[in-house]
Parts: sequence; C-alpha cells; structure tokens
Amino acid sequence: MENRRLVLPEHLNHFGFLFGGQLLRWVDETAWIAATRDFPGCRLLTVALDEVVFRKSVQQGTVLRLETQRSKTGRTSVTYEVQVFAESIETGAEDPVFTTQVTLVRVAETGQKLPLPLT
Repeated sequence: MENRRLVLPEHLNHFGFLFGGQLLRWVDETAWIAATRDFPGCRLLTVALDEVVFRKSVQQGTVLRLETQRSKTGRTSVTYEVQVFAESIETGAEDPVFTTQVTLVRVAETGQKLPLPLT
C-alpha cells in the first residue's frame, strides 16, 4: 500500500524540519490502515516499532511517499514494514528517509488478545 503526505508548516519543529513525532504518527497510521484493510472488522492496536532512525532531515514542502508491506503474520499479531521516501517534485527522484517494522495485535474490547482470522 502507498500513501503520500505533504510536509506543512504545522509539521515542523523549532529548527524548521519535520518533527520526528509527526513522521512516527504517519508511519503508525499507515501501518494501521494497511492492517485494517488486510483484516477487516478486527480491533488492532500498535504494540511495537522495531527501530527509530531518521536518515534524512525533511523540510517544508517535501512530499513523502510511505510504502507499507506486510512482512510477518503471527497468531494474534501482524507486522508491516513501512518505508518512507522524500520525493523531489522537480526530478521525481526519491531519497530514503525512514524505515521500520510496525507490529499490531488484535484485541477484544476487554483488551484480551484474539487470534487473527485466516487470510
């Protein structure tokens, strides 16, 4: 699954670059959307991101492409690799910005883990 985001002034930190927490929000959100599309009707919560390393600073006006692919399915959890690229509007070239694995778990309303449906 692919998603794109435009970096706006409200997404910047006090140095004028994309706030890391904003990028993590978008990464978490895109992984959750992919999971809910793969497992419709399931209540899914994020339980882990494997690594947080920002490889490139991102400025206002940058278009980010978030690419999400399922990498592992367990009994109650599913993991997605999320790669983030900065796209040049002028050339179309992409630079890697961030990559992580996001793990979500299926839970009941009470918070108990539930098995994922077979897909």
